[in-house]
Amino acid sequence: MRLQAVFLDLMGTVLYDPYIEALEAATGMSVADAHAVKDPDSWPQFECGAIDEAEFVRRFFSDRTLEGQFDVEAFHRVRREGYRFLPGMAEVVEQLRGRVARYVASNYPVWIDEMAEVFDFARHFDGVYASCHLGVRKPDRRFYEALLDDVGAPASACLFVDDRRANCDAAAAVGMHVHLFRDAEALRTDLRRYGVLPPTDEGG
Repeated sequence: MRLQAVFLDLMGTVLYDPYIEALEAATGMSVADAHAVKDPDSWPQFECGAIDEAEFVRRFFSDRTLEGQFDVEAFHRVRREGYRFLPGMAEVVEQLRGRVARYVASNYPVWIDEMAEVFDFARHFDGVYASCHLGVRKPDRRFYEALLDDVGAPASACLFVDDRRANCDAAAAVGMHVHLFRDAEALRTDLRRYGVLPPTDEGG
């Protein structure tokens, strides 16, 4: 069956994720030290929309003696400065225009709405699905089922692209084709194999 839709993870697949740099700026710690003292549930709950940004910041540290030491302004400054398309990915997304439906499928909090404006997602994609909107995160099966239900395409006609193997494995479990992302050229090669792109890219 010919592919009808390509679902693309956002951070680490389409865009560079500046989370580590932003976290270090916000906490004054190395990412390893920050993760050692953070509340393990705060980020997943924020990504799912179960808590808002203020609650995420308040609950970031599991050690309550550190509460208030998360500099949210520094976090946002570094975060916003760090986003950029990964090499070749803006071109890949553009090459897919008119050949297949293109969707973002991301674990990300409400900041994705801001990014949709900055990066003009309406021009690059046919839809955006994020954990903060769906209320569930990859690799939960319900995430993928929600995508398929909404776009109305059979799993066998969809390709799921993600830089995390667990997320790809979960997509495969519902019947989707998968591509474990490493770089734009390897993705192009797979898209040619699926017949979505011609053997040699037209127009560069």
